[in-house]
Amino acid sequence: MTTPTGPTESEIDAGVDQELSLIDHLLELRTRLIRAVLAVVLCMLAMVPFARTLYSIVSEPLVSRLPEGSSMIAIDVASPIFAPFKLVMVLALLVAMPYVIYQLWAFVAPGLYQHEKRLARPLLFAATALFYLGCLFAYFLVLPLIFAFITKIAPDGVAVMTDITRYLDFVMVLFLAFGFAFEVPVITVVLVAIGVVTPEGLAKARGYVVVGVFFVAMLITPPDVISQTLLAIPVWALYELGIVFSKMVVRDREATKPPGD
Repeated sequence: MTTPTGPTESEIDAGVDQELSLIDHLLELRTRLIRAVLAVVLCMLAMVPFARTLYSIVSEPLVSRLPEGSSMIAIDVASPIFAPFKLVMVLALLVAMPYVIYQLWAFVAPGLYQHEKRLARPLLFAATALFYLGCLFAYFLVLPLIFAFITKIAPDGVAVMTDITRYLDFVMVLFLAFGFAFEVPVITVVLVAIGVVTPEGLAKARGYVVVGVFFVAMLITPPDVISQTLLAIPVWALYELGIVFSKMVVRDREATKPPGD
């Protein structure tokens, strides 16, 4: 009868190395998360003294278009304090986002292949830039058009006086909607790069995408035709741009493929 044998010394050493490697990764992740949180906190502390000014800037698209003698109001007692502070927290996250993304990249990059790094770097940069571009598009174009339209069609005898907290929630929804919607080129390139779809398949699905874009715009934007159209048309254009870039990715992949593959 054979006696059971325990794990060999090499197996024990391998298990210990694997455990230490997992602990090292967790410690690295904790360090990256702490740095990201500190960056957001520092940005927030730097903006707190300017909270009222920042809120005035964000509310300018509405305030400048209110009828003479009208102004924004604060329904809740603490709204004049909490609304600007809420804005500061959101802006701090947006300002610190490039550093937060860098920390995420620094944690993930060592485990990527060289060709994956070559594709991921420009995609991360493009994703960040497109998100900011979407927010700027909403602030400088969409919000002025929406508020000019709303204030003009208000019935006679109705004073347009928006609560500052509800206005901020409205604006933040639009910023996020346009910011994420502008990520369409990045999403299409990623889907093509991982082999889920092809540029030809994206082109064939164009009709369904157009209908879907207008439907989604109707759901995530305020109930007015202007904001829905101003979201749907740029997203459609960005989808077409994503098809162009995805074809470039395919050509680059074919050009760098080793002979015989």
